Amino acid sequence: MEVKKIWFVTGASKGLGLTLVKKLLQNGYCVAATTRNTQSLISEIGQKSDVFLPLEVNLIDYNDVENAVEKSITHFGKIDVVVNNAGYAQFGTLEELTDKEARENYDVNVFGLLNVIRAIMPLFRAKKAGFFFNVSSIGGFTGNFVNAGIYCSTKFAVSGITETLQAEGKAFGIKTTLVYPGYFRTNFLTSDSVKIPQNPIIDYKEARQAENFHLNEINGNQPNDPEKLADVLMKISTEANPPLHLFLGQDAYEFANNKIDNVKKELEKWKQYTLSTAF
Repeated sequence: MEVKKIWFVTGASKGLGLTLVKKLLQNGYCVAATTRNTQSLISEIGQKSDVFLPLEVNLIDYNDVENAVEKSITHFGKIDVVVNNAGYAQFGTLEELTDKEARENYDVNVFGLLNVIRAIMPLFRAKKAGFFFNVSSIGGFTGNFVNAGIYCSTKFAVSGITETLQAEGKAFGIKTTLVYPGYFRTNFLTSDSVKIPQNPIIDYKEARQAENFHLNEINGNQPNDPEKLADVLMKISTEANPPLHLFLGQDAYEFANNKIDNVKKELEKWKQYTLSTAF
């Protein structure tokens, strides 16, 4: 009889994280789920049980993350799959956002993810197995979104970290997949999940238009189904040779291809300069 794997999912109280946790439980998996407020998670899913462990965790506090991992091991005996999903969108142009706003976005989106990796890697190395799903964004592959430079840069950081994680972990049998979602129909773009600049600059009209478009037009009309994303992650988790780069959504596919095409064109156009620097 196959023993179902134990999943550790961050950012589990809403959005893609919540959808994934529900789907995992429906399919017989066990889940340790982290959130800043377990009450919201418990109201959605239920109390702690043999298959579900809600954990209130401050991801930017390494000791808190380490305690959550220890509680998961105590409860389930092991962890097999990690989904680094926690994060939020910080809107605002590069000039507008304060140092505090930028650093807070990095604290959650980047350093929170690093804390989870640091806490989990010793376990995965010891058993020579394990799987990381690190959720970036299509904005972590192409950053030409007006008004989202800091957010995109945090997701570029996630992408770079994950490529290195795959290189470092493969010697220990650890699998790693970097997920680039496009627009999925969750509450990610609602006012309580998105932060707007505290000090907007009136000259940035295009930035305000982009902000309003995301909050009022795209929100609720995203083309992708989070239930289907959860299905994909479950399938990928069983692959012997999973992809490092996993783009999800027709929009993500198109954005990625546009970036790749443009880079190739520029690479060839300026090849003379590129190759001119050799001794």
